[in-house]
Amino acid sequence: MISQRVLVVVTSIALSAFAAVACGGKSGGGAVEYSVSAQKNYDKGLKELDNKDWIAASKYFGFIKSRFPYSKYAVLAELRLADAEFGAEQYLEAIDSYRLFIKFHPTHEMVANGYATFRIGEAYYKQLAGDFWMFPPSYEKDQSATEDAATELKSFLDKYPDSPYRPKAKEILVKVGKRLADHEWYVARYYWDRGKPMATVIRLRRLLERYRGVGYDEEALWLLGRAYVAVAMNDRARGVWTELVEKYPKSGRAGDAKSALGGLRK
Repeated sequence: MISQRVLVVVTSIALSAFAAVACGGKSGGGAVEYSVSAQKNYDKGLKELDNKDWIAASKYFGFIKSRFPYSKYAVLAELRLADAEFGAEQYLEAIDSYRLFIKFHPTHEMVANGYATFRIGEAYYKQLAGDFWMFPPSYEKDQSATEDAATELKSFLDKYPDSPYRPKAKEILVKVGKRLADHEWYVARYYWDRGKPMATVIRLRRLLERYRGVGYDEEALWLLGRAYVAVAMNDRARGVWTELVEKYPKSGRAGDAKSALGGLRK
């Protein structure tokens, strides 16, 4: 049994790790030397973004907005301030900033090409908590934030069919879908293990309708058939087990499904 002192030490280490992550990477101290033109300050701000000195970058872009408000770089500075917030892991603030940029500059190139909208979806994804050994796995937790990320990314893909950011968005959406599928599978198993087959049916149907192809299809079809049998819906059980055999003939569950079909009463 872990002593209280050891637990305190472990918790302190964990909290220290969280604090380090919250710093958002390198800070660089935020030192700046302003130039006399908006463009030069903008270039310096971009360099600090590349260096991950989010504080210095924000100073340059804020300076442009205050000293050169009518320059084209003032508009770009608004977008880059959002990028600095994103880089510093201030994702809620970044989302608000990107939304405001879209609202006030709807025809801007970085709105028209989908960049600002993509970054909103990416920011939602970045907020999702990872797994840590001291806490329950992420698939056991509420998935509202994950669903928000999926909604934003799908909206981006629908709205910007020619955006250069689509491949990255699709890649992230696959990861988000996997997390949601993990949760649906966890809940379905939870109900099944507790003798609630109809609730199991509902969760498995949703998993198969929304998250095909992420690794649960064979197991989900097998368990769905068993759940249908448990609620006296043999015709539906026959249907999903037949699908399992036809679509995944090499799966280990295909043999189970064949045996179950042979013993299923009409």
